[in-house]
Amino acid sequence: MHDAEPIPEAARTEIDRLLQSGDLFRYTAPEDAPVSLLEREFAAEMGVKYALAVSSCSAALFLSLKALDLPRDARVMIPGFTFAAVPSSIVHADLVPVLCECGADYRIVMEDFAAKLDTVSAVIVSHMRGHTSDMDAIMALCDARGIPVIEDAAHSLGTTWHGRKIGTLGRIGCFSFQSYKLLNAGEGGILITDDPEVVARAVILSGAYEHMWRKHLRPGDNGAALEQAFQRWQNRLPLYNLRMSNLAAAVIRPQIPEIARRVSDGRRNHDRVAAAINASPWIWVPSSLAPEERAPDSLQFNLSGMDETQTRAFVAEAAREGVKVQVFGLTEDNARAYWNWGFLAEMPDLPQTRAMLMCACDTRLPARLTLADCDAVAEILIRAAEVVMAPTRAYGT
Repeated sequence: MHDAEPIPEAARTEIDRLLQSGDLFRYTAPEDAPVSLLEREFAAEMGVKYALAVSSCSAALFLSLKALDLPRDARVMIPGFTFAAVPSSIVHADLVPVLCECGADYRIVMEDFAAKLDTVSAVIVSHMRGHTSDMDAIMALCDARGIPVIEDAAHSLGTTWHGRKIGTLGRIGCFSFQSYKLLNAGEGGILITDDPEVVARAVILSGAYEHMWRKHLRPGDNGAALEQAFQRWQNRLPLYNLRMSNLAAAVIRPQIPEIARRVSDGRRNHDRVAAAINASPWIWVPSSLAPEERAPDSLQFNLSGMDETQTRAFVAEAAREGVKVQVFGLTEDNARAYWNWGFLAEMPDLPQTRAMLMCACDTRLPARLTLADCDAVAEILIRAAEVVMAPTRAYGT
């Protein structure tokens, strides 16, 4: 359940070449360093003009905020259901997180989002665990106010909205290459944009010292707008040194052709298990929104009619049979439960989000699983609920 797919053989060959040469720094090669090639290939895969590969998705979010040139202590809206790295990136950028409610389907509650929007200078939409909020409504509200949107698409590579790739709807999209993500380098991230000003600032901030930014100009491209932006920001920005190494890029590049197959297999596995466990009276898997084609590599579901003791018993029973389930709000010190973010200046009151997190379950469901594996997972989850709730049914009849 938690094993990643093997890294393609082509990566091993390229890593051996790099180790023999010692050429691990992205700016050493005069041209076509592995990181530069990754950026071009990922941008082409996503259908955007620019990509910047960095040390993590957290780094990509931080650089995105800095690249927007927001004033110190500006407020940035995020969903209450996200990973602690997202508000951390805001604090790191000397900005203030503002949390909005998420509902039982894990998505942003649009009424709360709209009510808080006029108090913020930017928005990060976390497509948490690959669940897409109403991006039509979000973009319309933000565009009308001139508020920039950053997409935290760490869990959503391969997901589409009205056929458009998630990560390309806002001004900037950020992706993760951590081990549990669709493309696995252990660590790493990338940001994408069509805005030359944004990417020029992000490149310099990431650690393109002196005139290393010249290596981000593609040979033969008409990059006048980008080069002019680089010239404007040369020596005017701090260097945070959040670069990706050539070794990480060498691991990622051969996996890009695998995206479509992994998305297809992950969706097949998710939908099969979701359909099966939805038949249980104690389990509910929220449906995707109509414009959304998800690329899931994990499964989230809600427990219905269980109190905290029964929920903990369900988790223990599933684990006994080999399926690890975490309940976001009950797992000790869970980094996705907002009340554990003690670094926030002010703890928000988000009753809808809290209620969801107390019954929302999460389990790995990687694309490499077979259909037989998926059926076994579904059977274990259904049986665990039956074991815990059968006495309740018996007493209630």
